[in-house]
Amino acid sequence: MKFLVLPALVLCAACGAGDKNPPSAETDLSQLRIVALSPHLAELTFAAGAGSQLVGVSSYSNFPPEVLQLPIVGDAFRIDQEQLALLQADLLLAWDSGTPSHVLDSLRRNGYRVALIETRSLADIGRAVEHIGALTGREASARAAAKAFDAKLLKLAVRGRAAEPIRVFYQVSLRPLYTVNGQHYISELIELCGGQNVFAELNELAPMISEEAVLSRDPEVILSAATTGAATDRDWGYWQDLSANRYANHFLIPADAVARATPRVYGAGVAICDALQRGREQRAARRQKAS
Repeated sequence: MKFLVLPALVLCAACGAGDKNPPSAETDLSQLRIVALSPHLAELTFAAGAGSQLVGVSSYSNFPPEVLQLPIVGDAFRIDQEQLALLQADLLLAWDSGTPSHVLDSLRRNGYRVALIETRSLADIGRAVEHIGALTGREASARAAAKAFDAKLLKLAVRGRAAEPIRVFYQVSLRPLYTVNGQHYISELIELCGGQNVFAELNELAPMISEEAVLSRDPEVILSAATTGAATDRDWGYWQDLSANRYANHFLIPADAVARATPRVYGAGVAICDALQRGREQRAARRQKAS
């Protein structure tokens, strides 16, 4: 089999506009055959109401369940050109900042129409749904889905507006130690819930940091995705004076929801708001006990 090689992707946090080979005016957009080159793009396609047009997906695509029945064209490292050719796709959905330019160039040279989608921020998610809706002739359903998602985010914002600030460290991984900066949608969720990302000011979207940097910022809450073996209380338990340890504020967030920039991040947002509220309560109880 012939493959296009892709580099490893650290986080799903990308996606915007780009379609250098648009269809003719006579094309029925609702009949286009689509391949999504990342799991979150398959999910966004369903959110836009165009799931029935998907004919292929990438590895690890698992939501909604219908994608499990679709052919896989590759993973984060490679694309199977032979499998892709068999699907006779009219449109490929790719990451703007996730798929390397040389891979996009190769796909286009092979005659594929490629549209680039970006979801770096929470606001981008609704825009991405509408973008896919426009590409597939599903404008009405996509607009409704985007509006519903934005309304849910507003609920989180209203809830967080009245909450006391609390310092938060979001741990992406332990070894190496990664977090997110203030531009990442996970940080936006933390802020909507009244939290303060202690690494918001860093330049990289998903920077590698040191243990010393975490300790110096003294987070009052540590959040992490609920993956196998995740346990931030164990990871950071050695430092007894760390505020998150003194308040017992270690919380796990549903991994699949928080890892993908799709409307399902609302569920992760609810979990974050719940965790931060519990964190405030445990902080207050500890302070009262110490006074």
